[in-house]
Amino acid sequence: MKTDVVLIGSGIMSSTLGVLLKQLQPSLSLRLFEVADEPAPEASSGWNNAGTGHAGLCELSYTPHLEDDGTVNVNKAISVFEDFEYSLQLWAHAARTGILREVRACLHPLPHLSLVHTAEQVPYLKARHEALQRHHFFQSMTFSTDRSEIEEWAPLLMEGRDEKQPVAATRMAGGTDVNFGGIAGQFCQWLGDQESVGVSFGTRVVDLEKRGSGWMVTTRHEKSGREETVEARFVFVGAGGGSLPLLQKAGLPEAKGYGGFPIGGQWMVTDHPELVARHSAKVYGQALGAAPTMAVPHLDTRMIDGKRYLLFGPFAAWTGKFLQRGGNHFDLLRSVRPDNLLPLLRVGFHNLDLVRYLLSQGWQSKESRMAELRKFYPAARADDWKVIDAGIRVQAIKQEPGEKPGIVHYGTEVLTSADRSISALLGASPGASVSAKVMLECVQRCFPDLLRSKEGKARLTAMIPHWQIDLKESSAREKFEGWHGAAVRDLQLG
Repeated sequence: MKTDVVLIGSGIMSSTLGVLLKQLQPSLSLRLFEVADEPAPEASSGWNNAGTGHAGLCELSYTPHLEDDGTVNVNKAISVFEDFEYSLQLWAHAARTGILREVRACLHPLPHLSLVHTAEQVPYLKARHEALQRHHFFQSMTFSTDRSEIEEWAPLLMEGRDEKQPVAATRMAGGTDVNFGGIAGQFCQWLGDQESVGVSFGTRVVDLEKRGSGWMVTTRHEKSGREETVEARFVFVGAGGGSLPLLQKAGLPEAKGYGGFPIGGQWMVTDHPELVARHSAKVYGQALGAAPTMAVPHLDTRMIDGKRYLLFGPFAAWTGKFLQRGGNHFDLLRSVRPDNLLPLLRVGFHNLDLVRYLLSQGWQSKESRMAELRKFYPAARADDWKVIDAGIRVQAIKQEPGEKPGIVHYGTEVLTSADRSISALLGASPGASVSAKVMLECVQRCFPDLLRSKEGKARLTAMIPHWQIDLKESSAREKFEGWHGAAVRDLQLG
């Protein structure tokens, strides 16, 4: 069989790329393969990520330090806000055109708060607020040290808290709770309804072989064992933790030296009706010690599969698996190659604090986890909460010029071959939140012809109206406010 594009994995990245390509050129033929029996069961699943529309509204990890002059560098937060706007605009287009048929199944308006509770952190949060509020993205942000006002924002934060403890918070009303798996599932459903598109669940990609200017993709049906070979001009590997092993099978020169470092996760969760009714916000705090950026603690309202929950965490955990479902505890060992052995060894040596942190997190008792939760919700009772597993993130490890070999990179990275016939997603946060921006960059790199014509540019402008405009510039403020307001209305986020 022949097709223009093969998408491996059904998560938010692969499905977003499929929608972009099919909207830009409806005649393109696509095949999407997912090893699970349903869409987006791994990192995109509502239970396997924070569900935060990452826009720099509350994530202190994007603005981590108080500088010597008493200011905070907020450039990263501003950049992430703009990147998330790409996703909002694409989702709004999908809602208008019927691609996203059930908006309330995956998107909900929710205030975003940052909370600090030490004398050292209060000046930092105040300086962060002052720096962010100077930009038009964040002018509606509110800062407070008034305990009664913070209690109005999120009552659980103040219940049982020591009256002498310093506390401060910021609030942005225009935050978003996102079920990325829900969006990916609806994108996959729409793709499956299009001409010249095949969506196959329960089907594993077992081999990738270069053939001329394209690829031979071998798949195996999980239940029947039947194998099929598809010839594709372009392949996107969006298989989460399964991406690195597939790139190694493909023998891609650009993947030489890459390793993968898996980090597991867990949540504390409650559906206690009284608690859920009293907390309506995502509340982020400061990272704990050697915790990776993905493990910054936060207490969140979540809407998953039509039900409301409170989640706290995530807690990191040591694992050798690359995938939560269908993964093997020997995945890490099997990924070791002569070209990445040294970086893998050195990542442990140069990140001993991280290794110790992961091991200690895995052995934490429920009571020690409750102690962390009580820094956010002091009156929390252990009987109301249970521990559940979260998703697995495989961090890309590579050698960077001038850096220590084996450094762990916590960004969202797309690796593309020199001939632009294959791309693969590596890395993690902010990941799903910036899926539209990341996949648009993939289109621009690998399908430049689609954006050269007036028709192609017009189609992309209909999906993402600001794709050629820097919304961060003050001159773009009015356009940003108009486009953002329209997206909020279309997505029922007002």
